[in-house]
Amino acid sequence: MKKVRVRYAPSPTGLLHIGNARSALFNYVFARHFGGDFIVRIEDTDVLRNVEGGEASQLNYLSWLGLSWDESPDKGGNYGPYRQLERLELYTKYAEELLEKGLAYKDFREDSDAYAIRFKVPSDVTYQFDDLVRGTLKFESKDVEDWIIMKDNGIPTYNFAVVIDDHFMEISHVLRGEEHITNTPKQLMIYDAFGWEAPQFGHMTIIVNEEKKKLSKRDKNVIQFISEYAQMGYLPEAMFNFISLLGWSPSENEEILDQKAIIEQFDPKRLSKAPAMFDKDKLAYINSRYVKMLDVDTLAEKARPFLEKADIEIKDDAWLKTLVGLFQDRMSYIGQIVELYQAFFHEHFEIDDEAYQFLVENQSLDLLNAFKALLETSSFDAEEIQALIKQVGKDTNTKGKPLFMGLRIATTGDMHGPSLPVALALLGKEIVIKRLEQTMNRLRGDL
Repeated sequence: MKKVRVRYAPSPTGLLHIGNARSALFNYVFARHFGGDFIVRIEDTDVLRNVEGGEASQLNYLSWLGLSWDESPDKGGNYGPYRQLERLELYTKYAEELLEKGLAYKDFREDSDAYAIRFKVPSDVTYQFDDLVRGTLKFESKDVEDWIIMKDNGIPTYNFAVVIDDHFMEISHVLRGEEHITNTPKQLMIYDAFGWEAPQFGHMTIIVNEEKKKLSKRDKNVIQFISEYAQMGYLPEAMFNFISLLGWSPSENEEILDQKAIIEQFDPKRLSKAPAMFDKDKLAYINSRYVKMLDVDTLAEKARPFLEKADIEIKDDAWLKTLVGLFQDRMSYIGQIVELYQAFFHEHFEIDDEAYQFLVENQSLDLLNAFKALLETSSFDAEEIQALIKQVGKDTNTKGKPLFMGLRIATTGDMHGPSLPVALALLGKEIVIKRLEQTMNRLRGDL
C-alpha cells in the first residue's frame, strides 16, 4: 500500500468550526491508524476574507483538541511551502502549461488586457471514482461548463490549486465533507490533463442539528466553535471522543473511548452514509464522564480560573477541593462550577411548596430543633456533622427519609443533592444555623 499522506487544509477566514474540526480529526486518525503523515496546509487565497490571527487560531485549537501534525506552516516539511499564497508561481506555471497544450484558454475581461484562464472541459467523458464512504460515483463532463482555473489577478481557484497542492505534496487520500462531492469531477479533469494519479476520495456525511437540518453557522441553538467549548471548560479528550462519533461508529459497543482506542479501532469502512446528528445531550454526557474521571486535585485546578473570574472567594485549597468534589458528579463541563456554587450558596434561602409539605407531614420541628442544638457546639467539619446526623436520628427516633431529607430541606432547600455533611461544612455554621431557624419559624407559624 502506498504510504498514507492526508491533509487538513483550512482557510484562515475564521475560528475552528465543529465541521472543520471533524474533518481534521478524521484525517488525523486515518493517518495515525495507517502509520502515515498528517499535513496541515493553509488555503489563504481568499485574501479579502482572511482574518488576522485566523491561521494561529486554527492551529491552536487543533492542538487543544489533541491533534498533532507532521508538516505545516509552523512546523515546516519537505513538501512546502504550506500556504497557498507562497505557491503562486507553481500554479501559474501549470496553468500556462495547460494553455500551451490547448487544454485551457484565456478569457479576457471586456475592454481590457486582463484575462482569467478557463479550463476547456472535455466532451463526452465520464468521470468515475470509488468513494471510501459512498462507493462508486459517476459524473458526465457534459454537465460541467468550462471553468476558471486562474483569476485575472493571478490567484488560482480552489479546484485548480487543490489538485496542484495534493499532487506535489503526494497526498494519497482526501477525506472531506460531502459538500465537496461536486468539486471532484473538476479536480479529476486536472489530474487527467497532467497525467497524474488522483488520490482516493472519501466524502463524509453532513452534520445535522436535532431538527435534522444541516448544521449552519447561523444555527444559534448549537455551540459550534471549538474555542467556545474550551472557554466553557469542556475537556479536549471528551471533545475528541464526541467528534470522532459524528459519522463513524467504533467496532466495539462502547462510546467512551480515548484517542489511542479510537485510532486503533478506526476503519474507514465504518464511516456512515447517513447524516451525523449533533446531539448536545450526548456531548454533555460524554464530557461529564470525563469530568468524573479526573482526580480532585486536577479538577480543582481546572475549576479555579472559573471561580476567580466570577469573583468567588476561594478560602483555601482544601475548601476548593471540597467544593469541586461535592459537585463533580453533577458537572457537565467545568465552567458549570460557578452556576452550581451560586445555586448552592444562594443568599435568598427558599423552600418550595413540595419540599415544605414534606417537613409538615413528617412533623420535623423537633428534629430540626435538636439538630440545631447539636450543631451550635460542634467544630462543624464534615466528619463530625455526619456523626451528629446519626445522633439526632437516635435522639428523636427519626430515620430514613424523614431524617436525611428533612435535614437537607431545612438547610439547603433541596429534596435531593450531594453529600449532606460535606455540603453543610461548606456552607458554614452561621449560614446553616440561620437557615434552620428560618425553617423552624415558618413551621411554628403553621402549627
